[in-house]
This record gives sequence, structure tokens and C-alpha cells, in this order.
Amino acid sequence: MKTTRYIAVIYLSALVAFTGCKDMKQNDEANKSYCISKELKKDLKLVRVERLPIEESITLTGEVESNSDKTVPFVSLVDGVVTDTYFSLGDYVKKGQVLATVKSTAVNEMQDDTQTLQAQLAVARRKLASVEAMYKDDIASQKDLQEARSEVAILQSNISKTRKNMQLYSAGGNTIQIKAPADGYVISKNVSKGMPVTAGGDQLFTISNLDKVWVMANVYATNMRNVYVDQPVVVKTLAYPDESFSGKINTISQVFNENERVLKAKIIMDNNGMKLRPGMSADVVLPINSQNKNALAIPAKALIFDNNQSYVVVYKKDCELEIRPVTEIASNSQYIYVEGNLKEGENVIASNGLLIYENLKNQFNNTTK
Repeated sequence: MKTTRYIAVIYLSALVAFTGCKDMKQNDEANKSYCISKELKKDLKLVRVERLPIEESITLTGEVESNSDKTVPFVSLVDGVVTDTYFSLGDYVKKGQVLATVKSTAVNEMQDDTQTLQAQLAVARRKLASVEAMYKDDIASQKDLQEARSEVAILQSNISKTRKNMQLYSAGGNTIQIKAPADGYVISKNVSKGMPVTAGGDQLFTISNLDKVWVMANVYATNMRNVYVDQPVVVKTLAYPDESFSGKINTISQVFNENERVLKAKIIMDNNGMKLRPGMSADVVLPINSQNKNALAIPAKALIFDNNQSYVVVYKKDCELEIRPVTEIASNSQYIYVEGNLKEGENVIASNGLLIYENLKNQFNNTTK
């Protein structure tokens, strides 16, 4: 009886071992039997698993603004009507380039003023010569001489000012040319042909140098303790979802914005490639709560969630892929930190991962039927 029971145990163990080997073989065959197609291969993105210090982060909303230190708004200094414009929103212009022409009676007035001032100056000079002669003969006083000289100087200054204004606008006939006051991009335009303009009225256009821009981040009261000057940040935009722009916080306002109820944190960014445009919304990612612990780091796109379990697809060759279960332990805007049957230096699939995972899973299910 004991011998029979012993034989049965041996037979059962052998059967389990055989079945386990068979399942492993089927799983291995299933993985090897599936190959990534040429079409999928074109867009395949592989990411190497890294072991990095665990860092968490918070994300603030923000907006790109022009550098106000290098932004010049233009307001007309004369009344008139716009006859032509020679630029569009977003154009790059050089200092002195003609941007628009304005027909204005101010030109005639400046010319009349110049003629009037020149006539007054001629009279004042004759008066000064007479006073100087009388002063030498002790007929006129020192005060009379100073007044005569002052009158000539004032008229000369006014004539010079009027001429400079005419040169500034390249005034001729009854037309004024509006020229770019600085190099830069036209970031706002509120002028068009036929539009009337007034001296000191609304801004006609704004020119800004966009080599550097400001990203203004919104800091709510709940995040104040995590935000500080010189803190490194990563800026992300919808326009370039796969790119990150590095910077650091330059200043933080000390007063809450009345409308938004936030503090504004200013980040000065180098705008290489002109990818950051004024008015563009942005996410500002700040690292917080750095831990003295390392873990395996992968991008969020490499993680697949199925039936309450997270997985990654490990790539070895086009026809050698493995599904590995992992456990998430922390995350930030760049990485998800995981532990499990995964090794540093292995490659995981970070594009079309779900599709490849499903194909592998279906292949395995078909093999085990």
C-alpha cells in the first residue's frame, strides 16, 4: 500500500513538472513566434531602464510672455490717417525699418513752426547783437545781455527739436513714416490702412526681442512652501509635447494677483529655435521631496495597465519580446519608478506598447489552447 502511494506521488510530481515545462515552453514559443512588423518598427521607440534617485514633482500652470525689458510699444505722436502698412503680426523687423506711413497735418504744422521759429531767431539774433553793443558802452546791463542770449538759445533748441522730429518720422509733404524703434518681432499689431490715429492714443504695435522670454507660473497658496528662487524647473508645452525646456525660477511676487489669487513666479528662458511664443500656455514642473533612495525609472508611456496589474514589454530583438509585471512605487512628470522582474540597462518599448502587448497576449492564449 505504501509502495503504491509512493509511486502515485512520484507520478504526480512528474506530471506537474512536465506540465510546468510545457507551459514555460509554450510561453517562450509564443513570445518567439510573434515578431514586430515592419510598419510598427518604423515608429518603435525604445527606452533603456535606468536606476535613478526617486524624485517627486508638482506641476504649475503658466504662460509664456515677452521679455518686458526688451519690449517696445509704439504710440503715435501725431494725429492722422494711416495710408500704408508694411509689416504683419509675427514679422521680424530691423531698427529703422519703415513699418507704416501716416498722412497728418502735423507735418505742415512742424514745417510752419520751423519757419516761424527761424524768423523769431533772426529777430532775436539782431536784438542780441544790439544788446552786446550797448553792454560794451555800459548802456545795457548784464541781466539784459543774459536775457538776450537765453532767448536765442531757446529758439535754437526749439528749431533743432522740430527738425529732429521731422527726421525721426522722415516727414515730407504731409506724410510721416513710422519706423521700427528696435530690432525684434512684431508681437502685437493694432494698425491698418485707412485707420485714424491720435497722438498719445492706443498702442499701434509692439516689438519684442524674443531671444529670451518669461514663463510666468501660477503659484497657489497650497504650493507656496514648495516653490523658491533659483529652483530648477522643466517647462512643457502642447506645441512640443516630446520636448522639455530647462530653466530656473528668477523671482516670485510677494503679492497675490487679485483676479487669479495666485503668486506669479517668473522663469527666464533661453528661446533657442523660437519655440516659445508669447501667449503660449505651459506646464511648469518642479521637483520636490527628493528621497535618498534609488529605483528603476521608466517613462509613463512604457507602462501598460491590465487587470489590476502593471506591465512592461521588454525588447531584446524584433522576434524576442517579453512581458514583465512591475509594481509602481513613485512617479513624477518624467518617470515612473518601479520594482519587479526588470533589470537596469534593459530596453522597454515606449511606443505602441499596448498594441504589441495585446498581440503577445493573444499569441500566448492561442498557443495554450
